[in-house]
Amino acid sequence: MMMFDEELQTTSTVHLRDLMPSTLEGQITMEKTPSYFVTNHAPKRIHSMARDIKLIIVVRNPVTRAISDYTQTLSKKPEISTFEVLAFKNRTLGLIDASWSALRIGIYALHLESWMQYFPLSQMHFVSGERLIVDPAGEMAKVQDFLGLKRIVTDKHFYFNKTKGFPCLKKPEDSSTPRCLGKSKGRTHPKIDPDVIRRLHKFYKPFNMMFYQMTGQNFEWELEEDSESRSSQD
Repeated sequence: MMMFDEELQTTSTVHLRDLMPSTLEGQITMEKTPSYFVTNHAPKRIHSMARDIKLIIVVRNPVTRAISDYTQTLSKKPEISTFEVLAFKNRTLGLIDASWSALRIGIYALHLESWMQYFPLSQMHFVSGERLIVDPAGEMAKVQDFLGLKRIVTDKHFYFNKTKGFPCLKKPEDSSTPRCLGKSKGRTHPKIDPDVIRRLHKFYKPFNMMFYQMTGQNFEWELEEDSESRSSQD
């Protein structure tokens, strides 16, 4: 719905609440827009509408996230420059262009600071994008606990789609087909220069450490960096 994006910035919070679907007693209404986390005015506006709201933030290795972001843009604009060109202000000097949105979004600690001005960590739940792929039921169990729900969604509700490389929901009773991520997910990433990936890991590391400290969670993205380094040396 993107209720709190730039286009609706002048809309009153009363009207924004009216845009939400009606909720019966015992139901929870959810609204999902990835851009909220990196939109400057979103925390304040959401707080003014519902200060006791619960926030679920899905994060993944910022380097992988940036490449995925670029891959999606490339599918729509095949004429854009290479990832390696866009990632640097000056590659010779190693100056990374943190103003490029694909990279800026992954500085999670910076964005989280804005949200912590309005919401306590007790109202936030951080989902590991990596673990969501390998153990969707485990991550969903944590989400259900956070929302105060019974653990209804379990292992039996998922299967792994080898074509997409992602887990999918098994066929619901009211549907003839399983529910999987859309066509924009599961695209093959372009091959990126390993040196560029190494430099990006180094760039993000202090921000990742700060994010781990702020959330009290270690997402272990540095282990992926070590694994990639060993692979490049084989």
